[in-house]
Amino acid sequence: MLYAVVMSADLPPFPRSQDPLRETELFQLGTREEEPCLRADAARNRARLLEAAARLIAEHGAAGVTMEAVAAAAQVGKGTVFRRFGDRTGLLMALLDHSARQLQADFMSGPPPLGPGAPPLERLRAFGVAMLYRSVEQLDLHLAAEPEPTRRYSHPSYRAVGMHVTLLLRQIVPDADCELLARTLLAYLDPAQIHHLTRECGMPMERLEAGWTDLVARVTQTAPPA
Repeated sequence: MLYAVVMSADLPPFPRSQDPLRETELFQLGTREEEPCLRADAARNRARLLEAAARLIAEHGAAGVTMEAVAAAAQVGKGTVFRRFGDRTGLLMALLDHSARQLQADFMSGPPPLGPGAPPLERLRAFGVAMLYRSVEQLDLHLAAEPEPTRRYSHPSYRAVGMHVTLLLRQIVPDADCELLARTLLAYLDPAQIHHLTRECGMPMERLEAGWTDLVARVTQTAPPA
């Protein structure tokens, strides 16, 4: 349970409009509708809507998040929610993006083994465990926000983690097709599969962790940790 003690089931605090961009935001996570320099009132409205959506999820689950419910909870018109996020999927993806920023900050500048300072193989193992626990803690949100096939793999959060895993693999197995191997590894961490294995098959997280470690060893042709 390497990452469970770090990640909280609660979303991290929503950023204020005056927060500066940091190096950890290199991959530019966020939805297409998220302008780089929102007006102060627009940024406040966006944070207010996301906070309202997060409260609804905490109280009623992801199924309780509708555009109408979020508008009512934030005390704004429904049109405001649609203008900001486009549709329900866009709103839920914005919530996931916010959580993904914290994970990205951890693997780009946090402490090892997830962050810099550990060998790439150790970082890859830690990354998978972190993704497993993040998915389990927010599984309902992940499933509700699952984008349509044409949007799924082009989403900034998927591209960010894909780039990270690819870069680690290039340090471990430089002669391999690391981009395709990265997609193979990320398929193991798919939230829909995690839902099936944990909730429908009753597999414990310890087995999924061990499976990730074994998969990394086989893909990279390295020895598993002692």
